Amino acid sequence: MTEPEPDPRLTAELLETALEAARQAGALLRDGRPAGLGVAATKSSPVDVVTEMDTASEKLVVELVTARRPDDGLLGEEGASSPGSSGVRWVVDPLDGTVNYLYGLPSWGVSIAAELEGRAVVGVVAVPARDEVFHAVAGGGAYLNGRRITCRPAPAPGQALVGTGFNYVREVRTHQARVLAGLMPQVRDIRRAGAAAVDLCDLACGRLDAFYERGLRPWDMAAGVLIAREAGAQAGGRPGREPSGDLAVAAVPGLLEPLQELLEELGAWHD
Repeated sequence: MTEPEPDPRLTAELLETALEAARQAGALLRDGRPAGLGVAATKSSPVDVVTEMDTASEKLVVELVTARRPDDGLLGEEGASSPGSSGVRWVVDPLDGTVNYLYGLPSWGVSIAAELEGRAVVGVVAVPARDEVFHAVAGGGAYLNGRRITCRPAPAPGQALVGTGFNYVREVRTHQARVLAGLMPQVRDIRRAGAAAVDLCDLACGRLDAFYERGLRPWDMAAGVLIAREAGAQAGGRPGREPSGDLAVAAVPGLLEPLQELLEELGAWHD
């Protein structure tokens, strides 16, 4: 059954808020990042700075959102959490790709989704180091810097460029490496950029054919999955399921099910 499209006046308001919050938070992170952060003299200081910037970014987003829509709920990676009473919940990753940010790599961003009764209806991912802002509204298509985007046509599975990500826990990464070793001979190649929300947007605009990862949280994928789907991609989890922490898979049409089946056989859904 197709879900009814949300009130366009509401989604327009949510989109405007999400775009402004993502742009402001992205500018804060870009302009506030100290030069030479990745080569700071002590082991603790660069991590502390990233944590402070991450927290400051979430604070900015939360304050902007609550000032405009005080009855909405919130779920943020850095601890923002409130149930709200409006039926709208904001899902916020204030700094997706923290290690990239620490090292000065460009693949990091701010991810903001607005859910209505549990369904993502607006998604924005700002990638300041690339001067890119992706957005989508349910039923309205996906956009990069205001230009409509679509995913690539489906290649044969053996010609697919697939993005993925790894857990920070060594033992978990070890199993993920075994999955990767089984997958690599069956696709064109693998890319590991280090920011799930950005990877999903890269799928949406044709830079990847597919993406999968285990262990993602709602703020890692809420906006990115919506953007990918609105660009024509398909998304799921284990075969027949929605994306979840067990496994999130997104791909151009025709590639999702073969990739899901392969990942199921390889055990990508467990550690």
